[in-house]
Amino acid sequence: MSSEHSMRIGIDLGGSKTEGILLGGNGEILIRKRVATPSGDYRGIVAAVTALVEELEADVDDKLPVGIGTPGAISLKTGRMKNCNATCLNDMPLKEDLDRSLERPVRIANDADCMTLSEASDGAAADFENVFGVILGTGVGGGVCIHGSLVSGINAIAGEWGHTTLPLSAYQCDQSQDLQAPKPALRSCFCGRYDCVETYLSGPGLQRTYLETSGSELRVEQIVELASTDDAVAVAVLEQYSNLLALALSSVINILDPAAIVLAGGLSNMQSLYNKVPEYWSSYVFSDQISTRLLQSKHGDSSGVRGAAWLWPKT
Repeated sequence: MSSEHSMRIGIDLGGSKTEGILLGGNGEILIRKRVATPSGDYRGIVAAVTALVEELEADVDDKLPVGIGTPGAISLKTGRMKNCNATCLNDMPLKEDLDRSLERPVRIANDADCMTLSEASDGAAADFENVFGVILGTGVGGGVCIHGSLVSGINAIAGEWGHTTLPLSAYQCDQSQDLQAPKPALRSCFCGRYDCVETYLSGPGLQRTYLETSGSELRVEQIVELASTDDAVAVAVLEQYSNLLALALSSVINILDPAAIVLAGGLSNMQSLYNKVPEYWSSYVFSDQISTRLLQSKHGDSSGVRGAAWLWPKT
């Protein structure tokens, strides 16, 4: 394979697996590889990422630009990683170590930022100039992209929507629909605070709501399947989930006023969200009209790794 300056490498560093791609200048994935992440082993992670990059560019003449999506962010105060749920990365000089190991400067961003950049670059929100991206999965994250560029913020936490407090005092429910689901109550979060958006809108958060409502433990997929059979409890729980997602996103709309909000992650596959959430957020957004579009990610599970590659813009 001949070297082309437009090619770049994207790495999505996850808790259980690390994915890498070689991306062409037109957004085509030329090579894709996945390896197990050495869980809890910081030095092992640096070595695994280095080996993966070397494998991806083995048939290329030059060292290519490398972008890496991580489950955290680089502290602007210390230059080390922070807010990582893969805790072995916290307070470690990941960029510095990878710069040295790969013998080139790398670019690092939060995985939700990478997803947002991917969808704003050549995905579902490519035609919109002001985009908020949301990951709804085991955790909840967000990112902001304006005019095709990520917004990091002065504290490197722009888009950290999953760990804002859900304004439950504003929660409004239609008793005819939400009768079966309990009113949201205080929930602690791993970050040390209470009632974070993530505690209600993550996969585990939805499962907890169902458990508290029904007394039964089910996976998200099972809850969705039950709702499709018109099971009253499952329907009520998913209705409340849509309502709470609308409540949480209303704060984003009131502050950022994005043209598009893109949903990614496993829970984004619930197609009912794209009709229900806009219906509910009209009760919470401070406007007489809401033109914000709610969109499902185009690139799905590939959005994060593609966005990591797009941390190096086209030249």
